[in-house]
Amino acid sequence: MADHVTYEQLEVGASWRSPGRTLTEADLAYACMSSGDWHPIHADAEFVKDTPLRERIFQGTYGIHVAIGMASHFPALGDGVIAALGISEWRYLQPLRIGDTVHVEVTIASKRATSNPGRGIIERRIRLVRHSGEVVHEGSVQTMIKRNGAAP
Repeated sequence: MADHVTYEQLEVGASWRSPGRTLTEADLAYACMSSGDWHPIHADAEFVKDTPLRERIFQGTYGIHVAIGMASHFPALGDGVIAALGISEWRYLQPLRIGDTVHVEVTIASKRATSNPGRGIIERRIRLVRHSGEVVHEGSVQTMIKRNGAAP
């Protein structure tokens, strides 16, 4: 696959910004259906009128879902991905609402070779950012990817 970045080409500090994506009523319905979380703060427009937020909000985990999905293209690793290893230090900083347009900012925070010369681990810092510039979520994801087997 010629249109992807290899472990050897990745540099710590490299960053990308995705295009925007507007969250819709259908997204919120999907989040409720797929998670089974029908808490009134997500599903009941009348209930939320008497809350400080005044409108329904997405589950925090849906923000992770959207952010990691949007970030999966940055960098373009193609068939170099071996496995997702985890999420760390994820924080929900602001609620997500219907109509929010968000994008992700992705930075290579670290990379390291493993004991297997064909594998390396990268850590990407991901920020989910609302159109107004507010960081809504942020955290790190670790991914194992192929290496060319050269010495580090």
